[in-house]
Amino acid sequence: MGFKCGIVGLPNVGKSTLFNALTQTAAAQAANYPFCTIEPNVGEIAVPDPRLEKLCAIAKSQEIIPTRITFVDIAGLVRGASKGEGLGNKFLATIREVDAVVHVVRCFVDTDITHVEGKIDPIADIEIIETELMLADLDSLEKRIDNLEKKAKGQGEDAKLAKETLDLVKRALALLQDGKPARALERKPEEEKLFHSLGLLTSAPVLYACNVEEASAATGNEFSKRVEERAKAEGAVAVVISAKIESEIAALPQEERADYLDAVGLKETGLDRLVQAGYSLLHLATYFTVGPKETRAWTITQGTKAPAAAGVIHSDFEHGFIRAETIAYDDYIKYNGEAGARDAGKMRLEGKEYIVADGDVLHFRFAN
Repeated sequence: MGFKCGIVGLPNVGKSTLFNALTQTAAAQAANYPFCTIEPNVGEIAVPDPRLEKLCAIAKSQEIIPTRITFVDIAGLVRGASKGEGLGNKFLATIREVDAVVHVVRCFVDTDITHVEGKIDPIADIEIIETELMLADLDSLEKRIDNLEKKAKGQGEDAKLAKETLDLVKRALALLQDGKPARALERKPEEEKLFHSLGLLTSAPVLYACNVEEASAATGNEFSKRVEERAKAEGAVAVVISAKIESEIAALPQEERADYLDAVGLKETGLDRLVQAGYSLLHLATYFTVGPKETRAWTITQGTKAPAAAGVIHSDFEHGFIRAETIAYDDYIKYNGEAGARDAGKMRLEGKEYIVADGDVLHFRFAN
């Protein structure tokens, strides 16, 4: 189950610098972890999780395999993208495939790097991109109405689905015409699947990456504070990051990174914070499988039941699911592993209705 974040931003905001740091980090990780694939515009990054090291130490596993999140560099966004300017149409097709959008916003002044709009104004930059996405969504929805209205007049399941879709389309259109993104649409849980099938560009949750100068990496600046205020008002997330610092860290050997971070006043890299924020934004959770061969993290969405969680490992595990031997992470650590947790009565046998909790250490029993 791969989760994708698409990175967008106007030209000269530091998007390429940030993405290059991501792919350098991904390339470095590939030496340690399997399954790191690097494509020209894709970086697959391990999700930092200190729990893995502790579980591995107790189980004496041969290797650690973290869970991963994919970042896709989406090129070609300028004013007019919704009308095909720049790489407009290619951009719009790519962004439909992502689960969340990381919007890189320029929050630094540098006379050597021109701003595409001629001034530094992160809120105006955000609105240019948001407007382009909303215009594309409006166009997409307006084109569907005639066809849906015709289908809705019929009988049977197709007509019923057309009516439900038409209702959703009209509500989303009204919202977009009011200058609000589709993700702000109030909808019932049972409408969620249909809503996502509309493939709207403004339906994905947004994470703002405030790209600041090096001196503001630890504290942020006036520009980034304005973005944080906007993010808070719309229920989004903002992360302060210095793309320049990230590219310097990415080029360092692993053993020198802690000293560098300390020197610039950071506890962790901005990329780590970005990955963690993306994970949180997508309402993801992690469970673990632990054994002598490997300690491994698996990604699920919050609220996933045990059979579906097992299916992330292999579809056979989901189809043949019997039960899950479950130990909470804290109990696994406290009682020094599986045997100690079992002796202390902290291993539970959970069935098909069990909702997997973040940090659960699981062993699945299934029928072949």
